[in-house]
Amino acid sequence: MKIISKKKFLLLTFFVGYNVISQVANYNLGDVVDDFTVTDIKGNEWNLYDITSQGKFVYLDFFFADCVPCQLTQATFNEVYDKYGCNSGALFLISINRGTETNAEVVAYENEFGGTFNHSPAVGIEGGCEAVDLNFGINGYPSYLLISPENVYLFRIEEFIGDITVEAFEDSFPSDFNPEPMPCNLAIDENVNTFDFKIYPNPTSGNVSINLDRNVGEVSVRMYNVLGQEIYSQAFTQNSFVLTPNFSRGTYFVVIQSSYGLLTKKLIVE
Repeated sequence: MKIISKKKFLLLTFFVGYNVISQVANYNLGDVVDDFTVTDIKGNEWNLYDITSQGKFVYLDFFFADCVPCQLTQATFNEVYDKYGCNSGALFLISINRGTETNAEVVAYENEFGGTFNHSPAVGIEGGCEAVDLNFGINGYPSYLLISPENVYLFRIEEFIGDITVEAFEDSFPSDFNPEPMPCNLAIDENVNTFDFKIYPNPTSGNVSINLDRNVGEVSVRMYNVLGQEIYSQAFTQNSFVLTPNFSRGTYFVVIQSSYGLLTKKLIVE
């Protein structure tokens, strides 16, 4: 006899109650979903059946930029991505725009609402997001869909659930799927453009210098406090620059976004 947690029971009961207003028009729970191929905002191509053939479960996040519930839950989705190894483990997460935002607009959305975690792959108009959205028949956002390694649509978390948590995602896992939290070991392909930066002094009691290890063009620099609140934002075009924010003692996160990717580092202010 399988035993489910109280939280999972409440989630299941919740979804049964809202089944008549399902946000996924073209599939029922238990259906095998169609294959698709998309290209994310960093130029990486992903094929659903290739991913699931590796034994991975897949969580799809359907969103659009002006969707307030999407904005409120995007950081949590990225937290799950970060917690379970940034797609290097048994769980793969990817965000699919509904087809109303370009790659640049998706990058801006992720910068503003994605939180200070490593961000899951995200797909804009140029990457083929609209075809996937239409195939599933998404009519409410956000919609989070869990797909099994057999390509079966297992579970959904919809906007009606309100304040979503990491535990809500975890409680939707099948009873025989217990992925271990793991660090993000993002493989670096020598043929893929990447970058890194140094931040000093750290800890600091004043201004902060940033040195990028290569020319990546314009970068967006944002700083967040431990509550996830943005306290500083500025764009730079040079490889070395100085941040002059006015903030108090504490722990902060410096997030640098370029066309080559996004990096986050911790900063201590004494």
